[in-house]
Amino acid sequence: MSSNIYPIHSQTLTRAEREKLLGQRGVMIWMTGLSGSGKSTIAIGVERELASRGILSYILDGDNIRSGINSNLGFSVADRTENIRRIAEVGKLFVETGLVTLACFVSPTREIRAMARSIVGEADFLEVYVSTPLAECERRDVKGLYARARKGEVKDFTGISSPFEPPENPALSLDTSRLRLEESVAKVVEMVMARARTRP
Repeated sequence: MSSNIYPIHSQTLTRAEREKLLGQRGVMIWMTGLSGSGKSTIAIGVERELASRGILSYILDGDNIRSGINSNLGFSVADRTENIRRIAEVGKLFVETGLVTLACFVSPTREIRAMARSIVGEADFLEVYVSTPLAECERRDVKGLYARARKGEVKDFTGISSPFEPPENPALSLDTSRLRLEESVAKVVEMVMARARTRP
């Protein structure tokens, strides 16, 4: 089957040309942390703040991906791995287009995040650990998932019946039980601007 694939990348605009067109550089901000830690909330704030500064970004999160491109996947180890693989491949395309890509996924193991990093590329991958403690995530429980997991109604739920491995050397760590939303957003935006405004 692969013998019938003929990539056209040599004929399309280069990454540098796309980035010049947008006036910004692409980068992947990979936010990892427990469900309810604040990943998507921070990303929404970051997206709006970046837009106010003329930086185009796009948010990829579990809900919009699993309701679309990955709607056929469950939460087994194999499916979680495939979920992240697809996300990383799509994210890489966004980054190469020149977009600041905000990926918000539990991505619970170091191995699975290392896979994402290898796909996107070390130079374009910045890992943000939203380190909000489990007790605070459970207190929020906006989707009722922790309560269901405690009752055994949700299997392989990270933090309850499935482990989470914290990043060892994240580019940034944010505990939303201690930081106000505005503070978390500002820290991410500062990191992004240092990268995105560096002209290719």
